[in-house]
Amino acid sequence: MTDNVRSAVKDGYGAVARSGLSSDAEGISRIAEAFGYSTEELSSIPAEANMGLSCGNPVAMASIRAGETIVDLGSGGGIDVFLAAQKVGPQGRAIGIDMTEEMIQLARANAVKHEAGNVEFHLAEIENMPLESGSVDCVISNCVLNLVADKDKAVAEIFRILKPGGRVAISDIVLRKALPDEIRDSKAGWVSCISGAISFDDNRGSLERAGFSDIEIIDSNSDLNAYREGGGTGCCSAEVVEDAASSCCGPAEVVAPVVEETSSCCGSSEPAAVEDEAYHDQMTEILGQFDFNEFAASAKIFAVKPDTA
Repeated sequence: MTDNVRSAVKDGYGAVARSGLSSDAEGISRIAEAFGYSTEELSSIPAEANMGLSCGNPVAMASIRAGETIVDLGSGGGIDVFLAAQKVGPQGRAIGIDMTEEMIQLARANAVKHEAGNVEFHLAEIENMPLESGSVDCVISNCVLNLVADKDKAVAEIFRILKPGGRVAISDIVLRKALPDEIRDSKAGWVSCISGAISFDDNRGSLERAGFSDIEIIDSNSDLNAYREGGGTGCCSAEVVEDAASSCCGPAEVVAPVVEETSSCCGSSEPAAVEDEAYHDQMTEILGQFDFNEFAASAKIFAVKPDTA
């Protein structure tokens, strides 16, 4: 990932954190439910923790037990951290890692609102987490590893923080076949969670190189067009909207009109440059015409750190 792409990802998801998207919007709830969250789960956590950015429900597949320490990579507003916290109980810990400052601020505010005493959130990159080696029982993640350029470094860091016998339960976008060049090389494609995705075989290879065993990568057969049907989310939206109007890719009922002089979904508060306008045109094209299901899948990724590691 170039510095420009990394900045686009940070800016994009920073704008999502400021957008006010939540489960209170029907389209956002619909996306979460399409990827495996129940109405009961969504109602048990702060509404603002869900911004429709999921591609699965890793907590549901992680077999989390009371007293465990769980780490969620790219935790966003905290949706999976809060659900994991319910399962580990007061003797356990649920830890969120995110590289976007606005997301960490939102998650911490959600934790205060939710009075969640067994959660914590750290501003850090997945490739360099501020956690002790061998201190974590389970690592989960939801549609985030595809955003990391150096997959091997990230997976090695996951291996480092896990206890011997610790496990991985991740939902992520995985490629079925090679992407067209214009999508693979675009900033919009990166922020849309598609350009940085790798194949089933490449994901397996990265886990094996890190030392993991018992690797399973399963196509969940979810319809990735749920993002579009739900109205779009985050910087995964087909619209350029006014950030100050609380909608950077939200469902239709909360999308503000395009305002030329205000901030863009993944830009600053300055008037949009020509390059930014082209980027958003590209985003519109990707989500309006590109069928994610043809090239990619939402996959369930499981692996175990051997007891002897």
